Amino acid sequence: MSQLSAQSLIKVLIAQKNRDKSLVLGRFFKTGPGQYGEGDFFLGITVPITRKIAKDFVGLPLSEIKLLIINKYHEVRLAGILVLVANYQKSKNDQEREKIFKFYLTNAQKINNWDLVDLSAPNIVGDFCVRYPENFSVLKKLALSKNLWERRISIIATFSFIKKGSFRETFELSEILLHDTQDLMHKAVGWMLREVGKRVSRKHLEDFLDKNIKRMPRTALRYAIEHFEEGKRKTYLKK
Repeated sequence: MSQLSAQSLIKVLIAQKNRDKSLVLGRFFKTGPGQYGEGDFFLGITVPITRKIAKDFVGLPLSEIKLLIINKYHEVRLAGILVLVANYQKSKNDQEREKIFKFYLTNAQKINNWDLVDLSAPNIVGDFCVRYPENFSVLKKLALSKNLWERRISIIATFSFIKKGSFRETFELSEILLHDTQDLMHKAVGWMLREVGKRVSRKHLEDFLDKNIKRMPRTALRYAIEHFEEGKRKTYLKK
């Protein structure tokens, strides 16, 4: 592993650069002035190719991963995140997991697009908080952050709790985030609420919706009830 480095990974990625695809991805990830992805740059590499390349660099030390996630190119940061997740999942003890968890939080503002968050927050932050519930306060702090990506990390991380059959964490953070002004957050909250209804308890989801329906953004509501039968969906949309 000693021969592997951030620079060698970046070199492999740049060799796959596709200008036409980079323009398409730039539009897809909203990189225009004032949009959530403003200032992001793309090499034009598909996610499967990035995953394949990143797999060969699993085991990179945090110092090298740091160089990847501060890179201006989206695919380089993605590769760094994928390596970090793989390293976390291969961790052999609590000390290694905690080190990666803290590294992730320290660099959270560099995990600055929705795909980067969604591929990593449950697998690192969420998993660590499930293992050590006393760290749930970290998610509440992130939910109150002024940074969009830290707020998204907080709610998406609760997917790990949902998969373990717990919904209270998602509900608690959703209530904090219901007044968020960003559409990306409305979608994220609605997505996690929907997963509660699918995987844990439809009744508890409906109770939450009934309690909060008047203050829920419509986007969040639509996502949350996406799998309801048509009649039920229409009833909620009319409330």
